Amino acid sequence: MKQSGILSINSSGRYQGSLTRLVSEKLVDELQKKSVGLAVTERDLAEGIPFVNEQWIGANFTDSEQRDETQKEALALSDNLVSELQNAEHIIIGSPIYNFSVPAVLKAWVDMVARARVTFQYTENGPEGLLKDKKAYLVMASGGVPIGSDMDIASIYLKRVLGFMGIIDVTVIDATKIDVSADRVLPA
Repeated sequence: MKQSGILSINSSGRYQGSLTRLVSEKLVDELQKKSVGLAVTERDLAEGIPFVNEQWIGANFTDSEQRDETQKEALALSDNLVSELQNAEHIIIGSPIYNFSVPAVLKAWVDMVARARVTFQYTENGPEGLLKDKKAYLVMASGGVPIGSDMDIASIYLKRVLGFMGIIDVTVIDATKIDVSADRVLPA
């Protein structure tokens, strides 16, 4: 499957004054300048995403060839979200830290994309991620939890989840330390 661009995911509940949104946007621009022609898919989670429920679980654990129309419909959004990940070469996840962790809507997104036999598989040697050769950027901001500190559960969680799905090249960007008027947001 050919990877075709950038997937930019925003999870901040704020639109005005959101550092993660602003820095994520600058990062998208910077990546496009480095690799002209990269398509951008934007996924804004702020308005909500369904939670995994019994119908979703039943559909997910039914072999794809055996799913009925109701089950296919139950997984339609999840399939689309997974497809966005599979097609992306660069993944940008903008996330504030709410109460030491990620916003609930970002956790709901993770639950929709972390799928056995689709984004990871279990082998005799343990789990193996199926999303290879991707670069992820975590654009994080917090009003009080220092990014990368022992109190920062959010970036550790996201790195662990991405690694579980095979995305191991992850850069954490502390949006609170970025001069948003500068030309570059990537670390040197």
